[in-house]
Amino acid sequence: MEQSMALQRRRTLYRDVVTILSRSHADRNVYPSAGVLFVHVLEREYFKGEFPPYPKSGDASNDPITFNTNLMGYPDRPGWLRYIQRTPLSDGVLYGSPTAEHVGKPTVIEITAYNRRTFETARHNLVINIMATEEFPLPYQAEFYIKNMNVEEMLASEVLGDFLGAVKNVWQPERLNAINITSALDRGGRVPLPINNLKEGVYVMVGADVPFSSCLREVESPHNQLRCSQEMEPAISCDKKFRAQFHIDWCKISLVDINKVVPVYITRPDPGTGILPDFGEYKPPSEFLKSRDYFSDFLVTLGVPSAVAVVLFFILGYTMCFRREGVEKRNMQTPDIQLVHHSSIQKSSKELRSMSKNREISWPLSTLPVFNPVSGEVVPPIHPDNYETTSMPLMQTQANLQNQITIPQQRPSVHPFCAQLQLHPVGCPLLHEITNWRLSALLWTWRSAA
Repeated sequence: MEQSMALQRRRTLYRDVVTILSRSHADRNVYPSAGVLFVHVLEREYFKGEFPPYPKSGDASNDPITFNTNLMGYPDRPGWLRYIQRTPLSDGVLYGSPTAEHVGKPTVIEITAYNRRTFETARHNLVINIMATEEFPLPYQAEFYIKNMNVEEMLASEVLGDFLGAVKNVWQPERLNAINITSALDRGGRVPLPINNLKEGVYVMVGADVPFSSCLREVESPHNQLRCSQEMEPAISCDKKFRAQFHIDWCKISLVDINKVVPVYITRPDPGTGILPDFGEYKPPSEFLKSRDYFSDFLVTLGVPSAVAVVLFFILGYTMCFRREGVEKRNMQTPDIQLVHHSSIQKSSKELRSMSKNREISWPLSTLPVFNPVSGEVVPPIHPDNYETTSMPLMQTQANLQNQITIPQQRPSVHPFCAQLQLHPVGCPLLHEITNWRLSALLWTWRSAA
């Protein structure tokens, strides 16, 4: 009994796992032409049959389905192939313009559909067989910028057919093909504001076998070029044939005649070591590699600057320590008269300094404290700190001082030289110093003359 229940559980689990796994179906082949726009729509209706329906009837159309496309064996698509899907409730579109380099090389695109309701997947393969065409490349190519269209709207066959019909009516070619369609966002455009009827814009390139018409050439006139530089709409006679459905920015139109374009040949350098060839398997380097010796690099990096620094240090030390002349050698090379002159000046300076230290100057009486001899109370100076004394005399008369005694003024000691000459004691020391200096100078001059 227990074995049968375990077997039933295993069968149930296995059935659930198989349901979640993706299903793979037969390949689907398409045959686009080189140089012609290729468009393939991934229809949600085509994949809905791969997923279980809703429990309620009539709700199967609301399954949110997203698609993932990649080149078989690679994580992304080829460079020329693009994919767009706005919402999980809209169809996906593969579009692009294959070149002659891809002719004869089948391109297998893996398409994986994800059901966002049941989290199931379904996988299909799209085989793109690029065919060569005699009409490629068409010599005259014009690129239009349509402002009121999104790329998925322009990729619809009806809208693209209407646009090619309008271009053919203006251009009048024998052969006309859509070469490529590019969203303005891929050209550096900005995402439009969330306003109704405001689109991102799309670039559409078409090619023809006849030269450009006079209407398309009107964009190159100086008058229209001036209006474009001033951010004004140019005057184009055939604009009314597009205006009903397509708003074209004529300032961004591009007219190219590939017959006049000078081809640019880029020479590829020969592959060196570490560059893989165009074809072949990757061969990693051997595990047994030689260890590199970095001792020579160490010597060059650190040894040479250190040796230069040591040499400069010894040169500087020898110059500073062993090349000094000294005071004795300097005095020997100096003339005697210059030494006597220098010593006399130095001696006079020392005398002036010593005499200035012994100079005594009496302090003004207004700065000395005054005290009462009876009570011993100390009286502050006559003028307080905040009193204006600029207009007052430095010494007050004795009549203005009450209850104070007269403090005898200190008298400076009289220099003997001043007493002999009976000079004022304040200016006499300075005169004496000047006289000593003059006498020293005269003595030095007499000695030099002798």
